[in-house]
Amino acid sequence: MKKLAVFFPGIGYTVDKPLMHYSRRLAADAGFEIMLLPYAGFPQKVKGDRARMEESYRIALAQAREMLSLTDLSEYDTILFVGKSIGTIVAAEIASHSPAASRIHFVLYTPLEDTFAFPLGDAVVFTGDADPWVRSDAIPALCRERDIPCHVIADANHSLETGNVKNDIENLKKVMNQTRKFIFHIPEK
Repeated sequence: MKKLAVFFPGIGYTVDKPLMHYSRRLAADAGFEIMLLPYAGFPQKVKGDRARMEESYRIALAQAREMLSLTDLSEYDTILFVGKSIGTIVAAEIASHSPAASRIHFVLYTPLEDTFAFPLGDAVVFTGDADPWVRSDAIPALCRERDIPCHVIADANHSLETGNVKNDIENLKKVMNQTRKFIFHIPEK
């Protein structure tokens, strides 16, 4: 059984930040090959600027497609896409056009509303109720419409942080426990 986990970071939330780092270790523990997509070259001051956000999305999508072009996803029995912020949209679009779409599962950290413009299938979502990048009720509502488990972190921002180190460590532990549960319960084909 061949398994691949692909990591789609955010604009400023790179593959080395806690959510991506620990979920990568969990995926490796579950026997997944790891592929990181460290795209870069985004415009400055993206937040609140729809044109810059769309430009950032196009940059990330083009770079992710290029990096993935050397990998034949059809060779893998199980595929995990782990996305953060804008990376959730990129992951969802790439999956929607992939012949391996039925074998792709998603872990989505602080997804943006545009992520839900694509079919997601088997997924789990983590969002904060104080995330300034989305309306506080938007992501949970979109998840309910699609019957996707959504874990809402109280007082958490777009990095799923609250500003209280003790709470942030406890929240990270809870998020990683749920991520582990999801990853280790992906049915093998």
